[in-house]
Amino acid sequence: MSRLRYTIGRLLQAIPVLIGVVTITFLLTDAIPGDPVSIMLGPSPSAQQAAAIRAKFGLDQPLYVRYFNYLFDVIRLDLGESLYYSVPVTQKIMERLPITMLLMVSSFTFALVTAIPLGIISAKRRNKPADHISRVVALLGVSTPSFWIGLMLIIIFAFNLNVLPATSLVMPWADPSTVDGASNQIDVIITAIQHLILPTITLGTLQMAAFTRIERSSMLEVLGEEYVKLARAYGVSEGKILRKHAFRNAQLPLITIVGLQLTTALGGAVLTETVFNINGMGRLVITAIQNQDFLLVMGTTLMFGVVFVVGVIITDLSYAYVDPRVSFDGGD
Repeated sequence: MSRLRYTIGRLLQAIPVLIGVVTITFLLTDAIPGDPVSIMLGPSPSAQQAAAIRAKFGLDQPLYVRYFNYLFDVIRLDLGESLYYSVPVTQKIMERLPITMLLMVSSFTFALVTAIPLGIISAKRRNKPADHISRVVALLGVSTPSFWIGLMLIIIFAFNLNVLPATSLVMPWADPSTVDGASNQIDVIITAIQHLILPTITLGTLQMAAFTRIERSSMLEVLGEEYVKLARAYGVSEGKILRKHAFRNAQLPLITIVGLQLTTALGGAVLTETVFNINGMGRLVITAIQNQDFLLVMGTTLMFGVVFVVGVIITDLSYAYVDPRVSFDGGD
């Protein structure tokens, strides 16, 4: 099976998953106690105002009618209008999604750049001080809540040392005229990096810990294989064994866990953006829930589902680049 056909097949398989996400989110959102109209108009709206709002957003229709209407709108890429912001849901998502994606990409980059060397060193120096330190770091990363890490980083680096900003996020491609103290694009990029450091560490620590443990276990398994022992018997240096024989073969389990960690990262983004006052998708979800903006809740949840599905498909496709023995037809 060609790579293109496999990719198209996986995208088609994702459609029922996304329909399931839409269905479950719609039913759960409808079950939320309270009345969004009362939140919009106040606790004592007039009957005429309330009726007009309900008719505008279809809240006066039966549940099944609203569900199928929404499903057909989603197929047409129309996610409706936000009750709270009074703008199309798609517009709000497109405003906030790049911020969250930048945060997630930077956190995964930090996690991988940190975890792979730690895992390799830990496996190479098994049961030695370097291994113990690496395992302790991974254990602390897995055990520590991300919001606590964020608060500690703010206290230490923003308030006590005053070397890094504690809130908001600057996009690297922002116009210099909109960024304080920036006279050119390089200044904007430097400012963006400074704002990105603390949220990146906060969101990426959990991923880093998980990746380190997987990398260590995978490297230990590969280093114990017969072909590695044979290479040692032929006098191949340890450095060459790691580079040529062990490293690439040990990355398949790590690629798998990277795809699965997308769910953790999406959930962690909500907490991280709240701690650092970043106006991304996480804050948008919280605002939508607090104001019972059901269309915005469903739209953001659907977008999270799309990001996860696309991430899993990219993970599957990455297998072939790392290990050519992996085929797309399920055979060897």
